[in-house]
This record gives sequence, structure tokens and C-alpha cells, in this order.
Amino acid sequence: MTSIDPVDFVRAYFDKIRRLLDSTDLQALARLMAVLETAWVEGRQVFIIGNGGSASTASHWACDLNKGASHPGRRRLRVISLTDNMAHFSAIANDCGYDKVFTEQLRNLVQRGDVLIGISASGNSPNLLDAFDYASRQGAATVAIVGFTGGKLATMADHVVHVQSSEYGPVEDMHLMFDHVVTDWFRMVVMPRTEAETDADGA
Repeated sequence: MTSIDPVDFVRAYFDKIRRLLDSTDLQALARLMAVLETAWVEGRQVFIIGNGGSASTASHWACDLNKGASHPGRRRLRVISLTDNMAHFSAIANDCGYDKVFTEQLRNLVQRGDVLIGISASGNSPNLLDAFDYASRQGAATVAIVGFTGGKLATMADHVVHVQSSEYGPVEDMHLMFDHVVTDWFRMVVMPRTEAETDADGA
């Protein structure tokens, strides 16, 4: 039997999350929210990408921003997670290499003014870096939601939200909390505005 008290272990983990919450750059989150609001006002497409646990987080963000952020009588955010079409994903990986699984999807879809969000703990995944390079050259805005040191992705992105932790679990916890904050902001604040207010904000 372990000599570590499970309650103490849980408390220590929660304390780590509290410290990360306290150290979060709220202005960086606000800038992300502004980027997404502009995309909504202008009818742009938002793409989200990630690997492993961050692929699941990308799907979660897409679900919440499409469904959870909706409001009766208002047009929706247009969000696609490029981690979800496994047939297309695996065909690209097989034929072109794993580094191209997101870039080749973007070739079919991305347009100038769209938004690409990359979610990554390390910020160094080659397939995200390749996708950011391509999207930037097509005139899309790029947002890196990262952990650890931020990696190369943070240096390539137009906007960065950085969780300063070297542990995967806490970084991924924070990335999901960011999703829920942004979703609540759209559902509770942005969507209920009158169209005149929204037009004035986007002018």
C-alpha cells in the first residue's frame, strides 16, 4: 500500500491548477475571444487542430463553439476540428505523411481571413507547425494554445495563449477551461447582443 494519502495527492494537484489559473494571462484570452468574435461577425471559418489529448480537446472546442455557444435567432460560429474525419486524416497520413495531416485538409478549405487554432502542450508538433506555415501564407489568422515553453508554434502564431507548466495533465486541464470560458462568453454575452450592437463592435 502507498504511504501517500490520496486526499493529499488530490489537494496537491488542485493546488497546481489554482496556481496556473492565477498566472493566466487574461489579456491573451481576451485577444483570442476578440479574434473569434471578429470571425463570427465576418462569417469566417475557424479550424482547430491538435494531436493526442489535444486532438480530443480540439474536438471538444469545436463541439462547444458550434453547439454550446449558439443562441436562438442568431447565426452560429463556423468551427471545424480537423482531427475528426478519420478516413481523410488516415488517407493523408498514409499517402503524404503524418506531418501533412492538417495542411492537406486546409488546402481544401482555408481562405483568407479564416482562423486556425492549434492546441499543443509542447508547441513543437511538426504537423501543427506545417499547418500554421501554410495557413499564414494563405492569409489566415493563427492562434497557438500551448503549454511547456510554448515551443516553435508560439513563435509562429499571431496570437498565443500560454499555460506555463511542463506537465501534460494540468496543461490540458487549462486548455479545456479556456474552451469553456470562451463558449460561455459567446453564449451569455456576444450572442444575446442586438444586431446593431454587434455591427458596431465589428465596424
